[in-house]
Amino acid sequence: MPSKKKSPTIYDVAKLSGVSISTISRVLNATDKVNAETHKRVMKAIDQLGFVPRAEARARAMQSTARIGVLTPFFTAPSFVQRLRGVASTLSKANYELVIYPVDSMAHLQGYISSIPLMRNIDGLIIMSLSLGDQDAQRLSNNGMETVLIEYSHPQLNSIVIDDQHGGQLVAEHFIKKGYKSFGFIGDIEPPEKFAIHPVKSRLTGFKQTLQEAGFSLPKAYIRSSPYTQKESRQAALELLSLPKPPTAIFAASDIQALSLMKVARQLNINIPNNLAVVGFDDIDVAEHVDLTTIRQHLDESGRLAAEILLTRIGEHDRPLQHINLPLNLIERMTT
Repeated sequence: MPSKKKSPTIYDVAKLSGVSISTISRVLNATDKVNAETHKRVMKAIDQLGFVPRAEARARAMQSTARIGVLTPFFTAPSFVQRLRGVASTLSKANYELVIYPVDSMAHLQGYISSIPLMRNIDGLIIMSLSLGDQDAQRLSNNGMETVLIEYSHPQLNSIVIDDQHGGQLVAEHFIKKGYKSFGFIGDIEPPEKFAIHPVKSRLTGFKQTLQEAGFSLPKAYIRSSPYTQKESRQAALELLSLPKPPTAIFAASDIQALSLMKVARQLNINIPNNLAVVGFDDIDVAEHVDLTTIRQHLDESGRLAAEILLTRIGEHDRPLQHINLPLNLIERMTT
């Protein structure tokens, strides 16, 4: 009778990667304390050997942890909070605990993607507004970590997305329908974070193309790239509104930036909507309170759906993957 193949150990990983056992432990438990090259070498050895930590192997044979993880950047922003609200409400009903893993760098993201599937401290993972490469998706899939992506799509994982370009199109169509002829744009077009997705460029593309197709233009001087911070957004708004011939209709690529724009307009005694139309994007809770016209992207719903898909997959691993495109709607209020 052939002997059972021996499972690879941490000593095998150490030998193949050429690092110490303590370094491997840091890769799995404290990634931020390991340089990128060492991390890459260790993970390559783990993948090649199919190494599973002993504690994790035991966990796989036991009951579920009843914990769901959420990987997210900027988790204090209102749009992320609303998504988390949708996730949390669904998990609470199912008696699952929510664990948040905030991401502030590419190294941080890679560390989580490397260690979470191996350490198995959670039953499933929701990844918000972060881009994943093929190797990352493969690692999650190979290790049986049920995952749902929000605002990003990969064929190997469940996903919930929106059509950002269509959102920009809806704004342009609304402005044209209302009779406006001079247009501006404020948004974080080129954010420095390489680990997060960048939907604003797609929103601008849809906005600009639709205007051009209707015979209007969006000059470069009327486009302002600005981070989401209040200071930067207000400065961008002031620059646009201080032009010799300022635009009479401005699309802000987030509700937060639309609020900054509205504040600057008030300070300059520019009446909204008589002298300036404003449209935001997201439809966060405060948008209704200030009567902001905006693009609704069903934030709570995306979180709720992600949690429901994940819980279903945890119970039935052989269910087909789901790729959902949530509709966008323009909600007209008092700023246009």
